[in-house]
Amino acid sequence: MSITFLQPPGLLASPAFSHAAVVPSGATTIYLGGQNGVDEAGVLVSSDIADQATQALENARIALAAAGASLADVVQWFVLVDDDADLTAAYGAIAPHLARDGAPPLVTAARVAGLGVPGALIEISAVAALAP
Repeated sequence: MSITFLQPPGLLASPAFSHAAVVPSGATTIYLGGQNGVDEAGVLVSSDIADQATQALENARIALAAAGASLADVVQWFVLVDDDADLTAAYGAIAPHLARDGAPPLVTAARVAGLGVPGALIEISAVAALAP
């Protein structure tokens, strides 16, 4: 069985996100904690939102791989962007990597007053599932 992404009639049909997902019984669920645009030493890679977004996504990829998953296994993404950051640049840097064949994942995005890492402009977390 596979994960089913739903875009039901009566809701916006978007190529960027689905509205609901059904994960089959017995699937392995992976919770990805918030990833910022920091390198292995914990240093921000840049003050540019696109650079930080690219690094945060790479950090997500590394963490998912450690759990036996990939970006394609993500059911839902959570994206937090600092109020003063350019959302278009952030999304432009990561959107091509979040897309996949078939139905897109669920996406929740929010603007926030600040993030836990000083100078961070974006934080990405996710829930992934590996079908049985």
